[in-house]
Amino acid sequence: MELYLTALRGVVEQSGFVALSQGNLIMLLVSFILLYLAIAKGFEPLLLMPIGFGCLLVNLPLSGIVDPGGFLYFVKIGIDHELYPIIIFMGIGALTDFGPLLANPITFLLGAAAQIGVFFAVIGAMFMGFTIQQAAGIGIIGGADGPTAIYLCAKLARDILPAVAVAAYSYMSLVPLIQPPVIKLLTTKKDRAIKMEQLRPVTKTEKILFPVVSTIACGLVLPASVPLVGMLMFGNLLRESGCTERLSQAAQNEVLNATTIFLGIAVGATMNADTFLTMATIKIICLGLIAFVFSTAGGVIFGQIMKVLSGGKINPIIGAAGVSAVPMAARVCQKVVQKEFPGSYILMHAMGPNVAGVIGTAVAAGAMLTLLTK
Repeated sequence: MELYLTALRGVVEQSGFVALSQGNLIMLLVSFILLYLAIAKGFEPLLLMPIGFGCLLVNLPLSGIVDPGGFLYFVKIGIDHELYPIIIFMGIGALTDFGPLLANPITFLLGAAAQIGVFFAVIGAMFMGFTIQQAAGIGIIGGADGPTAIYLCAKLARDILPAVAVAAYSYMSLVPLIQPPVIKLLTTKKDRAIKMEQLRPVTKTEKILFPVVSTIACGLVLPASVPLVGMLMFGNLLRESGCTERLSQAAQNEVLNATTIFLGIAVGATMNADTFLTMATIKIICLGLIAFVFSTAGGVIFGQIMKVLSGGKINPIIGAAGVSAVPMAARVCQKVVQKEFPGSYILMHAMGPNVAGVIGTAVAAGAMLTLLTK
């Protein structure tokens, strides 16, 4: 009997219940919330589900899953060495049609204007006591670009990476809830009723030259942007060349899907109680919301300027699509217009600034790396 009790005591002492802290319990609740939003609400399930489950795994004590030699220890290498964000950019490039941007290049300015929230958040973060490197990582949340936010934080401020990643992907998933009120606040019903002319056809030659020329231009002006912009454009070249269909399909599907799984789990694995449950996390989540709202507002306000300069030919709503949540932000613009004017169709026009926003956020990250890397 004594031997049995000793063995039972040993099992209890080695169980996770003994080491389960209040912080672990809170983070398990956070993981449940993320899983609920992904499964029940459909908020970016491809991202939030792996993140939520990674958070769950890392907060089960004594599992050794993140210790040196453990499974998540090796999975996290993809974040530590910035592999996952770069591979995901290749997949995004393979999925992206830059035709709407090439058909109306002036909409590139809307993608640039929508980065204003990035810089507002950088200034706000510095006032709240963050270092300039941390502020840069926080600010990039305003671009609604999770991979770029992870890439930049891994380079400049790894200590805040979990909070920034969760904030970035959370706000990406909440684009349909956050953007419409901002759009309606900054536009009138007359603005939203503007019908835009049909886009011109874009030649195959233009589509092939664009990724090559863009990579060279960005690489020469901002060498630090080459990993993100270069792989984005490589993926797009696979799509547009017409001779690498298998590689393009692999980049769009198998490679992108597998990388998304490992990126999400790796991000969740950084969300242990000791590093995540801090006042800094709350500040980052608040600053992320401010950044995203200002980015949307910046795009719409610049859209209003372009409306005036074009003589009323540009619907200012498409400026909201300048954030790089592709194609969700463009779809939100379409839904806002279609709700009031069922016959209106601005989706393809909104895709121009939307894909420009992807490039704009990557360039902004490259500029920050150039200025802040020691």
